[in-house]
Amino acid sequence: MRDTTRLIDANANRAAEGLRVLEDIARFTLDRADLSERAKSARHTLRRAVETIAPNAVTSRDTAHDVGTTITTPTEFDRSAGLPDLVRANAKRAQEALRVLEESAKLLGKPSNDLESARYLTYDLERDILNAISATRCPQWKLCVLVSTDTCVHHTPSDVVRASISAGADSIQIREKSGSDRDLLARLTPLVELTNTLGAHSIVNDRPDLARLTRASAVHLGQTDLPIDRAREILLDDQWIGLTCASMDDIERAIECGADSVGIGPMFPSTTKPKPTIVGPDFARCAIDRLREHDIPHLAISGITPGTIPELTRVGVQGVAVSAAVCAAPDPGQAVHDLLEALRTGASETAKP
Repeated sequence: MRDTTRLIDANANRAAEGLRVLEDIARFTLDRADLSERAKSARHTLRRAVETIAPNAVTSRDTAHDVGTTITTPTEFDRSAGLPDLVRANAKRAQEALRVLEESAKLLGKPSNDLESARYLTYDLERDILNAISATRCPQWKLCVLVSTDTCVHHTPSDVVRASISAGADSIQIREKSGSDRDLLARLTPLVELTNTLGAHSIVNDRPDLARLTRASAVHLGQTDLPIDRAREILLDDQWIGLTCASMDDIERAIECGADSVGIGPMFPSTTKPKPTIVGPDFARCAIDRLREHDIPHLAISGITPGTIPELTRVGVQGVAVSAAVCAAPDPGQAVHDLLEALRTGASETAKP
């Protein structure tokens, strides 16, 4: 009998701990009162059930002589895959412990219905928390237009933003480097607000502080900008970080540091920002294959036009970032339309058997 009560005590603790992690992720990370309440309800159901089947189980606890305390696996200490991995690990911990409790209750001839209900609740809770996390993750953009005062030849930056979003661009990166911080804030703020109002995602180049102050969707960093972990200290919880990568070492660091999206390139020579080294579509293929393992979206960058897009879609590119191709065009909306059409055609051709 002592063995069974020890079993109940240990698994009650495991289940409660797993549910508590889920509850706090829902509460503090996702700001989802409904999901937090469901986890809390499952914990209380668990507590009542344990009190029914073994009210004095805690008295059988013997941690000092528990032969399992020194048994570990490498994955126990690794949550580098991020928040979804943390949710899955703790949901499985709770579900498996609840199953042990059910079987223990049956062994004692006690009712197990509440424990079974709590287990099924945890299955649904895991799914819904993961869905909520997925909804907050950086999307795979199709077309990001990089807008700056210098590159907008025929129209104002605001007009380029309006035309681009109306034609289907789903993100706008604002790249302004010259001027005082006060001047940059004054120029960035209306463009971020316009982009957000029109339903696209806004990205500030290089500056996490200005991204936070303007309430942009994201900041995009280069390899010599602030490291991702320090940038996160500045940004709001719901803001994403993109990182430009020009080598597989850069890609590995982006994954390790938790980049939300990755700019891959330079793909081709650029008229906007000359690059000393062109990595090209072959690099894009390798980078995308690696990023796909971690569900990290990408944008191919540099020298991209409707004519170069087929080379990119053949290697798996799903999204591109452009500057002069739109900003220097007499008709930015038509330029965006042509780029998106090239992406659609390229993706369709690639999908053919």
